[in-house]
Amino acid sequence: MSNELKELLALVDNSLSVDGTTVKVLDAKKFRANIGKLVERSALASDSSVGWSRYLIRCAALELGVFPASIHELYMARGRGDVPMTFTTPAFNLRALSHHAARAMFRAANKINGGAFIFEIARSEMSYTAQRPAEYVTNIIAAAVAEGYVGPVFIQGDHFQVSAKKYQANPEAELQAVRDLSVEAIAAGFYNIDVDTSTLVDIHLPTVEEQQALNSKLSAELSTFIRSIEPEGVTISIGGEIGEVGTTNSNEFELRAYMNAYNEHMKKLAPGKAGLSKISVLTGTSHGGTVLADGSLAPVTIAFDVLRDLSRVARKEYGMGGTVQHGASTVAEENFNKFVQNEAIEVHLATNFTTMFFDNVPDDFKKEMYAWLDVNAAADRKPGMTDEQFYYKTRKNAVGPFKAKSYALPQAAQTKLISAWEAQFDKLFNLLGVKDTKNYTDKYIKVVKVPAKLEDFVKQDAAAEDVSDLAD
Repeated sequence: MSNELKELLALVDNSLSVDGTTVKVLDAKKFRANIGKLVERSALASDSSVGWSRYLIRCAALELGVFPASIHELYMARGRGDVPMTFTTPAFNLRALSHHAARAMFRAANKINGGAFIFEIARSEMSYTAQRPAEYVTNIIAAAVAEGYVGPVFIQGDHFQVSAKKYQANPEAELQAVRDLSVEAIAAGFYNIDVDTSTLVDIHLPTVEEQQALNSKLSAELSTFIRSIEPEGVTISIGGEIGEVGTTNSNEFELRAYMNAYNEHMKKLAPGKAGLSKISVLTGTSHGGTVLADGSLAPVTIAFDVLRDLSRVARKEYGMGGTVQHGASTVAEENFNKFVQNEAIEVHLATNFTTMFFDNVPDDFKKEMYAWLDVNAAADRKPGMTDEQFYYKTRKNAVGPFKAKSYALPQAAQTKLISAWEAQFDKLFNLLGVKDTKNYTDKYIKVVKVPAKLEDFVKQDAAAEDVSDLAD
């Protein structure tokens, strides 16, 4: 055994044993108490201890009953009418201190027997938060272990999106970038992926079918690729998207045009394989919201009838779980229960948790990050922008460069932030009907404990890419 591995085992008070590549938990209580030390090594180190930390956590988690899972079968059961429409699954993009935030989320779930909730990160966010898939999964899985959560954990690739600009320049290279990301993510434990080729919808074409044709075709091709590499026994939950967030609201004609063509392509490309479990639609929101000159957010009006009507078409005619709402962090809290009332299967939340990070960290730390943005994000300062608008729009880009300093925040500062996050999770879980949904995940989600492969962890992380034109 290498000195490096001995050092890692010492970090967790020798609560694990390692024989070759076989990892055993010797003392679960000790391991839970010390797992955060391996998480920090995974996130901040630059040597091979990064991969070994992740491998140890994954192997131990499987032994302790925590496993990455696909939510596909639960959504299919919803599509069949076997699961009541009493909840909407929240999907949270955890950008800053994601392990700490995930622990708060698992605590919130444990209080109410919650099971239907998702941790996600978009292709764009992986770059500016400096969290590749293996690190993100490690943060989440370790949080479940630390909080004594047992069962399936749903980790999702949000907006595995094709850049329209890069696609125009080199279509095959851009599609290969999404395939490569899918390989990396699935190996890490992402068993839920939102394929997003909606950037290529051309609304200037004469018919809806023509507008959606390329979107449908490429969605099916990427879905087929994902099906070809998914682990044995796992049916990855794949979501599609009709159009980019922030443009015109979706309608039935677009949904039918997209789905009819998608299903025809899937019959030819992957006969007998599962298709989509959900569909993302446009209802009037935008990612991050619209920030006003004083830094406040413009009121958001959601077309809830679009969610309801298209969810019904998605379930009745295509067997999916329903529609997905993106860009909901800026929606007024009193409206969150309307997602449930209007039968949305999933709602994505990111911006508000980033806002809470900046609102709750020490003021001197925030000033340091803002000073960094003044220099490194200067090109994003548009004419007429106020400081409030500039920092609101760009501050997410400081998350990755200040990751190590975030881990080093004083305990009191971390506690304040994490308590605020947990209170928000409590509130949202209540509004979205997450209470007792573990009864449904336990019933419909098959236990598939995919063995960890050391070679998937002890390797160089993929390089960051230019994601300036991609959605969160």
